[in-house]
Amino acid sequence: MIKTVIVDDEELGRSVLSNLIRKYCPDLSVVGMAGSLKEAKKIIEEVNPSLVFLDVEMPGGSGFDLLESLSDRSFSLIFTTAYDQYAVKAFKYSAIDYLLKPINIEELINAVKKISTSEGQKNQASSMKHLMESYNNSGISVSSNKIALPTQQGLEFVDIKDLIHCEADGKHTFCTIKDGRKLHCTRSMKDFEEQLEQFGFCRIHHAHLVNLDHIKQYNKGDGGQVIMSNGEEVTVSKRKKEEFLKRLNKI
Repeated sequence: MIKTVIVDDEELGRSVLSNLIRKYCPDLSVVGMAGSLKEAKKIIEEVNPSLVFLDVEMPGGSGFDLLESLSDRSFSLIFTTAYDQYAVKAFKYSAIDYLLKPINIEELINAVKKISTSEGQKNQASSMKHLMESYNNSGISVSSNKIALPTQQGLEFVDIKDLIHCEADGKHTFCTIKDGRKLHCTRSMKDFEEQLEQFGFCRIHHAHLVNLDHIKQYNKGDGGQVIMSNGEEVTVSKRKKEEFLKRLNKI
C-alpha cells in the first residue's frame, strides 16, 4: 500500500478526496490529513508518506511554502487546485501532476497510475527539483530557462532556446531539439503554446509552433513557408500569416 497524506484547508475537500481514493485507488492508504501548513509539516515528518496530495492555496501561505519548509521531499506529489494560472504553469514546466477541482475521477486514477511505477517515482524526483527551481511567489520564473518534456520513457529537461519546433500529433506533440532529436511528448500543442509564447514562440499553423529565433528564411505564398535553423520546412497557414508577420517584424 502507498502511504498517502492529504493536505487541504477545506474539510469538505479532504473528505471528498479521501472518499474518492478509498473507492477508486485501492493501492493507496490515507494515513493522515491536514488542514494547515503547520499541521501538514508535522504529519509528513511523522508518517513519512510516499505520496502527498497538496492544495496550492492554504491559510497563511501556499503549498510551495510547505515544500520549502521540508528537509526531506522524497515523496511523490500531486497538487490539487481550484485553478491558479501561475501555479498551473509551474506544474506544466516541471511536469508535476496536478488535479483541478472539482476532481475528475479518471484524472485522479491516471495521476495515481503514473506515480505508482518505479519510472514514475524516478521522474517525480526530477520534477520536484525542477518545480522548486522554477516557482516563486509571483508565479512562474524559469530561472534555469529549461522546460520538462514528458515522454513515454520519462522526462527530458531541455533549454528553451534549443527547442526549434513543436508539431501537433493528436493530443500529443513532437518536439524538435537543436541537437537533432525529435521527442514525442505526452502533452498537447495548446499546453506548449501557452507555456512558450512568452519565450518567442509563435503558432504559425494549427499543427505548428515555432521558435522565432530559429527561423532562417520566410518564403511568401498563400500563407507562406519558413525554413528553420535545422533545415526543416514548415507551412504558415493563411489564417496565422498576418499575426506571424507582425511577430517576425519585431525580432
